[in-house]
Amino acid sequence: MLRAAWSARLAARRSPRACPRSAFSTSLRVRKDEQTRPERPIRNPEDAHKDKFNYNPELLFTEEPNPEQVRYPAVTANDLDSRDTPPTEVRMLVRDFIEDSLYNPNYGYFPRQAVILDPPDAGFDFPSLRNVASFEKKVTEKYISYGYDTSGPGRQIWHTPTELFKPWYGHAIAKCLVSEYLLKYFPYEDFVIYEIGAGNGTLACNVLDYIRNNHPDVYDRTRYNIVEISGRMVEVQKERLCESHPCVTVNHQSVFHWTKREPAPCFFIAMEVIDNFAHDLIRYDLRTLEPYQGWVTIDHNGDFGMHYTRVSDPLISSFLDVRRRLKHPLPIRPVLQKYSALRRAYASMPLAPNLSQEEYIPTRLLSLLLALRNYFPRHRLLLSDFHSLPDTIPGYNAPVVQTRFRNTTVPCTTLLVKQGYFDIFFPTDFERLRDMYELVLSEPHGPSQASGTDDGRALPHAPNASSLSLGSDFFSSYYPKDRRTPVDGVVSASGLPVGEHKSSVFTHAEFLQTYADLSKTRLRTGENPMLEYYQNVKVLF
Repeated sequence: MLRAAWSARLAARRSPRACPRSAFSTSLRVRKDEQTRPERPIRNPEDAHKDKFNYNPELLFTEEPNPEQVRYPAVTANDLDSRDTPPTEVRMLVRDFIEDSLYNPNYGYFPRQAVILDPPDAGFDFPSLRNVASFEKKVTEKYISYGYDTSGPGRQIWHTPTELFKPWYGHAIAKCLVSEYLLKYFPYEDFVIYEIGAGNGTLACNVLDYIRNNHPDVYDRTRYNIVEISGRMVEVQKERLCESHPCVTVNHQSVFHWTKREPAPCFFIAMEVIDNFAHDLIRYDLRTLEPYQGWVTIDHNGDFGMHYTRVSDPLISSFLDVRRRLKHPLPIRPVLQKYSALRRAYASMPLAPNLSQEEYIPTRLLSLLLALRNYFPRHRLLLSDFHSLPDTIPGYNAPVVQTRFRNTTVPCTTLLVKQGYFDIFFPTDFERLRDMYELVLSEPHGPSQASGTDDGRALPHAPNASSLSLGSDFFSSYYPKDRRTPVDGVVSASGLPVGEHKSSVFTHAEFLQTYADLSKTRLRTGENPMLEYYQNVKVLF
């Protein structure tokens, strides 16, 4: 049973109210038998105080959304940061509902419930283990050491490859970063690293230990910056890292609120983080293909509802514009997209939906890319996460919603669950992510670069910076399509502007075969769990 609890995360990790095509759009047409069903019974006042852990409402479909819920004030996750309990009589975009559920400082899943599995300090002794079954037994024993939960959602224990394969996984990350640094920047620039969502600080510790032991001259020039949203994790990271590695700085804030510009070359790490980035929910009117944004409503009893309006949120609009420019297809059958008459005929059929299937779009991931462009203009991104997941809820690019109940992982079928008790995590289409990342980085930087220079900062060995007007077109009218436009004011030793190769996508095994010392995690049978596990993970670098 415990094995199922951690293997579900390893393998991985609603019936909305309907209305006609108007400002608040519909999900399904009304059936005659549903029109005659009795109304939902009023909740017994004596039960109003009782807590609810999983919401699977059987809502009646109506021709109009509940006017009371539509009039609720719109709030954001930031507005709810100071609350001690989940709100009522409000509405919010789906991404704000997810962010509030996962990250609210007082009742969110990560600050209050989540526990990261922490194997022995030295890690597992892989060469002494006979086979994968022996390794899984060791992991199960570690889960058992946290104790049994006898009632209610218990401690939400989950793990990452960083923890399962420490320190060797962290050493592979360190080798990747150091090789790039030595090739491009040493000894002219400091080795600057940023990591978001550092958890227990295990990856940072393993990376820095490797650099200190194998590259002391690089370690002397290392600056390691952690950006962490969880106050509890901030204290753990400071205690674990700051004394043994004085080069570490822990910043207690969300990366989405970052405002300090880093002009130096740097490496930006996001490992097993973006799966928990909030997404928005959109659906398309099948007659016009107009997108509608989803809102979660919470009534005075704490019950959830859903309604849709025409897209007005700037971040959703920005994502849809980026996708249109990249020519990524909509999650609608091509034949329906092509023929409007066929869409009208389809929408006129009995019981046919007038909105498309739910689609979850990675708006917070776009926020991260914009922050990288504006505040880390000379970064190199190393990012890893799930590219596919089992047991997702209905919808295109939908998340897994799950909790740990009495020592067993329980997947849910709806997003509308009690805030703080459920993990909500999404798969990522890495090929689309790469396209979006390259497009965002190819655009002009933020207001701080209105002058057209990168703070006037050039590499020390190239004091005379040439303008982009000469730049890449001075010697040739051709610029390779597999490189980004050079950062203005940055030139190479030969006088030619520096253009970074576009990012590549690797499977988890491909990345580790390049950088990891696989002998350290090989079992006696020759199996290697660090390669064989997490086959649904990819790496962008």
